[in-house]
This record gives sequence, structure tokens and C-alpha cells, in this order.
Amino acid sequence: MSISLYLASASPRRKALLSQLGYSFEQFSVDADESPLDDESALQLVERLACLKAQSGVALGYTDKPVLGSDTVVVIDGEALGKPRDKADFKAMMQRLSGHTHQVVTAIALADTSKVLSDVIVTNVTFKTLSETEIDAYWDTNEPQDKAGGYGIQGVGGRFVTEIQGSYFAVVGLPLYETDELIQRFLK
Repeated sequence: MSISLYLASASPRRKALLSQLGYSFEQFSVDADESPLDDESALQLVERLACLKAQSGVALGYTDKPVLGSDTVVVIDGEALGKPRDKADFKAMMQRLSGHTHQVVTAIALADTSKVLSDVIVTNVTFKTLSETEIDAYWDTNEPQDKAGGYGIQGVGGRFVTEIQGSYFAVVGLPLYETDELIQRFLK
């Protein structure tokens, strides 16, 4: 049986990962307010945003196939780190991640006109201790600017990772096993 769906994300990383699962899909982007709500945990935030993105696709008229939404956030000491606003924000993030273990929380959601299913995946990632020179050089690669937590594990930022416990693909932006499982559950 051929499975076809929509991907409500402009991310080239999510597109490449979803392609690995072998499903046919069309990609589009949605404009969603990603501001956290008062007293919302990182897990609640990413799950709400993944559902919001999927449901926004349905609201835009993408109704003939399920819509997949996803969101990822980096969490350290209970605080969610978004994309760096500027170099100073990035450096502060890297200094917090340096030599510590943090969580990468990725949520996935599928929606159509009658239901929404979602899942949240938490992966522990440990960084080596970073020097000021390494942090500055990494910023100069331009890789961190559009990444949650200021780094990409699949790129140059991977050199800082000493250990990972959980889904590597969730850290990149779309957990393959869990996404496949969610699609199969959704279609039952």
C-alpha cells in the first residue's frame, strides 16, 4: 500500500529524513506562533507546536492526506533554548551546553479533519567542554543561526557531542522510528 502525506515544515532536514522512510509527500510551510505559554513545559510546548503545525495544514485546506507537523527544542536545566537571536545569545547557549548533558525534545503530530495523534521523543546529548575559540569558530560557520539550541548534530556541531542516549534522528529534527510508528497508528 502506498502511503502519501503532507509535511508541514520548511526544514530541509525534515524533508530529507522523511524521504528516508519511503513515503510520498508534499512539503509546505505554515506560519505558527511559537511563543511558549505561561507555565508551559518544554515537552508541552513542542507537542502543542507539532499539533498546531499539523492542524494548521489541515485548516489551510490540505485535507486529502494526513498532515505531519514537528517541532524540536533544546532543554538545559529545565529551560528551553530556541534559535539564537544573535552571536551573544549563541555564545551564552554554548557556554551553558559546554561540558554538560542536555535534552533535545522533538514532537511529531499527524492530523486530518477528524483526529490528531502526537508523540514526544526525548534524547540526552552530552557536550565536551568548549573553548571560547571553538565557540567563535563554530558561529563563523553560519551553521548555528537557524538551529534550536544553536547547533546541528548532523553538521559541524556534531564534533562537540561526546555521548547521545536516545534517537539521533530526533536531534536532527525528525525521529525516523517514532514517525513511522505514528504514521502506522494513524492509518489504522
